[in-house]
Amino acid sequence: MNRFSALLIPLVLFFGGLPPAFAEQLQIGNTAPTFQAKTHDGGEFDLNSRRGNGWTVLYFYPKAGTPGCTAQACAFRDAIQAIRQQGAEVYGLSTDSVAELAKFHREHKLGFTLLSDPDASVTEAYGAKMPVLTMAKRWTFIIDPELKVRRIDNDVDPALDAQKVAAALKQLQGKP
Repeated sequence: MNRFSALLIPLVLFFGGLPPAFAEQLQIGNTAPTFQAKTHDGGEFDLNSRRGNGWTVLYFYPKAGTPGCTAQACAFRDAIQAIRQQGAEVYGLSTDSVAELAKFHREHKLGFTLLSDPDASVTEAYGAKMPVLTMAKRWTFIIDPELKVRRIDNDVDPALDAQKVAAALKQLQGKP
């Protein structure tokens, strides 16, 4: 491990659990902060386009290509049909560049859209920004068709997140 990693990892672990200093805490029932972002293929995404078009799963992750983020993305890849059967679409969001996201998407054959937030403005609006670092915490939001936040998970296990989301969507929609 190099010196930078030896210093960075404890800082991330320490600061990663603290609440954001300047973002108002998003609550269940709040309207989701709307935003526009570049997709992994260079296109444009606007959360407003999801209004009336099913449920939205928005998961934030720190860094494409790292072990936890890869496990989480691959778990969503493998569960995407079960999630779509619940009338939901998945979007993974990080502060990585479009080029980094395109590579990550291609390498892992992801069947859902990744979003780039290089200045962390979206990440901050959702309260998921790590203090000091321009990186996202690993948080997952479920947003209903009217863009209301219906679930916030700020204690995400990357390998189990997709399964938890599929189950939560059934529960939120009153399905057995």
